[in-house]
Amino acid sequence: MARRRKPPVIEQREADIGGRIIRYTLRRSFQAHRLRLEISPRAGFTVVVPHSYPLRRLHDLLDARGRWITKQLNRIEQEKSMSPPKQLEPGATVPYLGRELVLVRQEHQRGVDVYRHGDRLEIRSSLFSNGLLEPALEKWYRAEAAVLITAMADRLSSRIGIGYRRIVIRGQKTRWASCSRNKSLSFNWKLLMAPEPVIEYVVMHELLHLKEMNHSEKFWELVALYCPNWRQHKKWLKRHESDLTTRLCVPSLPPVPEQLRLI
Repeated sequence: MARRRKPPVIEQREADIGGRIIRYTLRRSFQAHRLRLEISPRAGFTVVVPHSYPLRRLHDLLDARGRWITKQLNRIEQEKSMSPPKQLEPGATVPYLGRELVLVRQEHQRGVDVYRHGDRLEIRSSLFSNGLLEPALEKWYRAEAAVLITAMADRLSSRIGIGYRRIVIRGQKTRWASCSRNKSLSFNWKLLMAPEPVIEYVVMHELLHLKEMNHSEKFWELVALYCPNWRQHKKWLKRHESDLTTRLCVPSLPPVPEQLRLI
């Protein structure tokens, strides 16, 4: 019988970093093998440490990385103030595979809530007024992601000669994708907002973790071999992270458990 993974121990903490009190989430994980600092527009500042990590060392580490932490938090605050979320109404747009789709109200929708027709996303009329538009859009994105990413993974895994067990589409707050040692791959549905070459880089990245479960020099050599433009795609994700992760926020949906590894 397989052992069940122990859930992480989560605490809310504060740290004095450069004279500024910064709140952060501490996650003591039984699965983590190394310490990670994660900063995202939605989840804020998260510190992930192996469960056996001596917390007395944490203050010095945060102090040493203080300049980077402050810079990232300031960048996110500035981007949030400059680009408020778009109102979802007829005529508004949502990103899809690197381009914008226009939301169009349909009085007589063809049996589905959301239907793409070229660069138009046709929406059942009632969804604009009953508060269910964002969940319906997320459901559509998840279904599209499952089809497209699975097809990509099948094609790329055949190319590099490695198989995976399953693909799961999630709504992670701090990750674009992750993999587990049992060969399960998890992808954020918001990847469908990025251009296809960027999505392909993320899929390749996770498949190659099935060869190298780390971010060692050998791992990045494999990434460069199969995806020569990986730096360009990684920079695109970083540059557009704030915009993509704040689009279509759906607080009414329950949180989804997260797995390993941040891209």
